Amino acid sequence: MTTSDLGSGFGAGATWQVEEEDDEPRGPVGKAFRLSAADSLSLGNALSGFLAVCVLAWSAISSLQANVKFAPDPRFFGTAVVLLLVGATCDLFDGLVARKFRASAMGAELDNLADVISFGFAPAFMVMIWAGFSGKLPLWLVLVAAGSVLLAGVVRLARFACVKTKSGDFMGLPIPMGAMTVVSIVLLFQPNYLTIAGIMAVAWLMVSRIEYPKPKGNLAAVVLAWMLINVACLTIWAAQIAGGDQLIRVGATMQIAIVSAIPLRVLMFKQQRRRERRSENAG
Repeated sequence: MTTSDLGSGFGAGATWQVEEEDDEPRGPVGKAFRLSAADSLSLGNALSGFLAVCVLAWSAISSLQANVKFAPDPRFFGTAVVLLLVGATCDLFDGLVARKFRASAMGAELDNLADVISFGFAPAFMVMIWAGFSGKLPLWLVLVAAGSVLLAGVVRLARFACVKTKSGDFMGLPIPMGAMTVVSIVLLFQPNYLTIAGIMAVAWLMVSRIEYPKPKGNLAAVVLAWMLINVACLTIWAAQIAGGDQLIRVGATMQIAIVSAIPLRVLMFKQQRRRERRSENAG
């Protein structure tokens, strides 16, 4: 073997080592494994969604073990909804805490994954428990409605991570508000074709291009107060205290009304802008 052969061999080996090193991950790997306070809130959000699903599943399992026809128990549903509201509160605060203190390298990913569990899978599973055992609707239609809630939530979160609006507001109904609206329909109405259509309309709003205001400052405080009031109303309702049914009806109706009013307001605003532009062009 000649010296040139040895040189070429070592050169090839050196080149191979450099390419192997280039394939290795770069960046602050150590910092990526450190959880911040905001990450703890995101994990609390995910845990709340998981526990809500467990509560709903246990309500059906208990009926099957007792060999009785399953009927949604308000106590189980109330507990599940309270857990989802706890998750929504964690979701509201994790961004605030991240901006106030610090965010980890995986904070945004944790937030989106937690939202999929609490506001995508959990309400979709609730739709299945609510309508799938009722015998009033075809199972395939219930699956389509529940699947639309889950898939719309996933698409909504993926688009939120990729697309930013010029105004800074949300494009489409935010997934926590969408989940709470689905829950309101489940709590307020019996399963039928009209309510299933309403659930699918909520799923459409999540992937629509309608802009919803982002809770900042006073609006964030109002949203938090609204969540706390809902938790109190749901607790009273689940405990079967007098007046609880009226409270839950009022709260659920207001939630649906708010979500429905914003798109109407946006459409009215766009029509007004078009009229102004037409008058300007005519002048």
